Amino acid sequence: MSYLWQYDSPLGRITLAANGGELTGLWFAEQKYFGSTLTEKAEEKYIPVFAQSEKWLNIYFGGKDPGFTPPVRLEGTAFRRQVWEILLSIPYGETMTYGEIAGIIAQNSNLPRMAARAVGAAAGRNPISLVVPCHRIVGAGGSLTGYAGGLDRKEKLLALEKGKTNSEKKEGKFL
Repeated sequence: MSYLWQYDSPLGRITLAANGGELTGLWFAEQKYFGSTLTEKAEEKYIPVFAQSEKWLNIYFGGKDPGFTPPVRLEGTAFRRQVWEILLSIPYGETMTYGEIAGIIAQNSNLPRMAARAVGAAAGRNPISLVVPCHRIVGAGGSLTGYAGGLDRKEKLLALEKGKTNSEKKEGKFL
């Protein structure tokens, strides 16, 4: 059973989904792959994980680092989950490139290299936008590329988080 709730954000309506105790989805209206984790039976009901998620969203859209992550359940292939776990490690206000993430996965998997495009595909299928911050991935040289919620939103989300830069990352932070 999936539970649903709606949240009105400054960047449009957001649909939240949960399995009862964990957030399983968070999508902007009309986002690519909207509802990818929903089960056939979904009930609109306000449950505690939505209260935690709304608190997170209110702090986030207030321009601050929420400092916590609501309980999440990430369902996907082993590779996608690997990418999403790295996304969860990117601090508020910072970015990583697709290539950096591919390099981490290659290193952790003892591979000579990993395609940045594969990372982009996995990030695009992220079912819990914002909380799992796929908007913090940028192209080589910091270019804005790819975001299932739309590049306009990605730009606004990164501007909201303004502050820290890649140069402030500590050595080995993401390894």
